[in-house]
Amino acid sequence: MTKVTFMGAGSTVFCRNVLGDCMCREPLKDIEIALYDIDGQRLKESKAILDNLNASINDNRAKIKCYLGVENRPKALTGADFVVNAIQVGGYEPSTVIDFEIPKKYGLRQTIADSMGIGGIFRALRTIPVMMDFAHDMEKVCPDAWFLNYTNPMAMLTGAMLRNTGVKTVGLCHSVQVVVLALLSTLGQLTKEQQKDIGEGNILIDDLGYRSLTAGINHMAWLLKLTKDGKDIYPQMRKLAKAYVKKNRGHLEHPEVCGSDLVRLEMLNNFGYYVTESSEHNSEYAAFWIKKNYPELIKEYGIPLDEYPRRCVRQIEGWKKEYAEIKDKSMTHKLSREYGSAIMEAMLTNKPIQIGGNVLNKGFITNLPSDAVVEVPCMVDSNGVNGTVIGALPVQCAAMNMTNINVQLLTIEAARTLKKDAIYQAAMLDPHCSAELSIDDIKAMCDDLIKAHGDMLPKFK
Repeated sequence: MTKVTFMGAGSTVFCRNVLGDCMCREPLKDIEIALYDIDGQRLKESKAILDNLNASINDNRAKIKCYLGVENRPKALTGADFVVNAIQVGGYEPSTVIDFEIPKKYGLRQTIADSMGIGGIFRALRTIPVMMDFAHDMEKVCPDAWFLNYTNPMAMLTGAMLRNTGVKTVGLCHSVQVVVLALLSTLGQLTKEQQKDIGEGNILIDDLGYRSLTAGINHMAWLLKLTKDGKDIYPQMRKLAKAYVKKNRGHLEHPEVCGSDLVRLEMLNNFGYYVTESSEHNSEYAAFWIKKNYPELIKEYGIPLDEYPRRCVRQIEGWKKEYAEIKDKSMTHKLSREYGSAIMEAMLTNKPIQIGGNVLNKGFITNLPSDAVVEVPCMVDSNGVNGTVIGALPVQCAAMNMTNINVQLLTIEAARTLKKDAIYQAAMLDPHCSAELSIDDIKAMCDDLIKAHGDMLPKFK
């Protein structure tokens, strides 16, 4: 029997999506599911939802067990074939709040702060040690298992696993699946009916004749090619993007609210290619957008400062309401866009699929470092996850990626060596931090964050 262990099973909505997907795939219907978390209440809620799904859509074919607390982690992992990682070390409170509030004291504002910037650095520093503990357990009790990492900061955490452990690891994000949909929808190239059908999973973007190639790094991979019925439509998209930004910059109906996508389209206008992740993410990945000396840019480009804390509050309250409504009802489930269950099926059946995966750069992108994690098309079958060679990115795209890779590599180094200097250097090289703060302020901010996180971090020297 195939065993799937879900680390951070208290992330109930995500847990439901990935494991509900498994129950929709015939080769995975009889799986053993091990739910692991350190929060007993959230674990209980996830178990209730999955039991409901198992009865409603799977004839109770899956076997589901819970494992609470660090002392039970090896039992949860023992014999696993796949380990899905969705942990959030420190949670919304206290850690995410700390990641936002202390930088504010230095005048540094953020939007999401989970992948790059000072928030991404410290999320990595408190998460990597926990994942190293997972890896040590896995090397003992399930050495052949695949580790499917969904936790951010994706490139830093996946890189730490691939460079410092023997665990077979791939990082998975859902921005690749929707990048073409986002661009075409924003620029008015899809009808509302088409968007609805794609959103509900009734059709794929490929079913409409679109083909694409995406590669780079997580959250800043580049849509390198885009065709419709075999014709290159990128020149048309570039013209539309320039017109869209010219029309909407500074004229948004709801400034500072997600959804305008102006930052990404301005990136397309200036760097020639569209990036995979949203404008709210990319606004803090570069030095151009969130600037004390140019506060008007926030409203002109619709940059939602403090967006992630707002989302956390909404999601926490929303889940309480949703759980009360669905826990005793017969549930349904449709396959989500997440790659996890498809990867498991492909490995078990040897029926190959292609995904966008985060893997160590083994010559896949020739003008990015070999020790960086890149996001490239990958083939998945019984041989595992294997990246494909892209060659060189356009020079300007590789250069933008390097501004983020530098921070990623130094953060991994800080976690490995436990040296404060590496933390300082990561922050100094971060585009947003360095554009806004002096070296002295960056170091003082890092020291304040280390102190505030306390036991959530290892001891640095």
